[in-house]
Amino acid sequence: MSNIKKLQDLTTQVRRDILRMVHKVNSGHPGGSLGCAEFFVALYEEIMDRKDHFEMDGIGEDLFFLSNGHISPVYYSVLARSGYFSVDELNTFRLINSRLQGHPTTHEGLEGIRIASGSLGQGMSVAIGAAQAKKLNNDSHLIYSLHGDGELQEGQNWEAIMYASAKKVDNIISTIDLNGKQIDGATDDVLPMGSIKQKFEAFGWTVVEIEEGNNIEGILEGMAEAKSRTGKGQPVCILLKTEMGNGVDFMMHTHAWHGKAPNDEQLEIALKQNAETLGDY
Repeated sequence: MSNIKKLQDLTTQVRRDILRMVHKVNSGHPGGSLGCAEFFVALYEEIMDRKDHFEMDGIGEDLFFLSNGHISPVYYSVLARSGYFSVDELNTFRLINSRLQGHPTTHEGLEGIRIASGSLGQGMSVAIGAAQAKKLNNDSHLIYSLHGDGELQEGQNWEAIMYASAKKVDNIISTIDLNGKQIDGATDDVLPMGSIKQKFEAFGWTVVEIEEGNNIEGILEGMAEAKSRTGKGQPVCILLKTEMGNGVDFMMHTHAWHGKAPNDEQLEIALKQNAETLGDY
């Protein structure tokens, strides 16, 4: 339980980081970032077998690719809190000449970032390519990726999903952030996709569902199950059911905070709901 408490404290601090980052520049995407805070913390602190230092080639370690790059605030916070670069650099989020652009990019040389992302629908293809490279290199480590549910409305995903099962890419775990919301409203209102589980299964993937995607213990259990399904001839998909804006009561149960920063008063309220645990940057 002490380790769970440590992860929970880190998650709370990550939420504070997200809120302060987007508030400072009055720009960014807090909703999805807050909803995925527990996932990122669990992934980087417990799940992935990763090196202490960053190497772009990623040989001999698990790799992660973020496809829905607009949730960069949570990505940057967890990378910094995990030691990839100084936490103080979070102060530069979305500023001119910063390495921490609104969508992650590689040409600034930011440790932890292996692809530029934000053009939705492309991350699945990159992750599958990286997984195949692992096989060619006789590297037994895994590829992890994260995608938005609204992002699945992009057709390139389904070409890649079909390819992965056909080529038996069974060293990949692709997680879908299933929060039911996107920038224009509920995913069912914008473009209903039916059963995402049945779609992935029909395309030849193994599917693991995590019902409580904002619960650290539930994520750890679900990710362990997903990992146990790898190496069996099928790619693995996790359906992670999260709440957009999780941890801030007025940001939850709405798509309104997909890409809107809190004002001064809203920031104060939100931070009171997430007490400082590890020290603000």
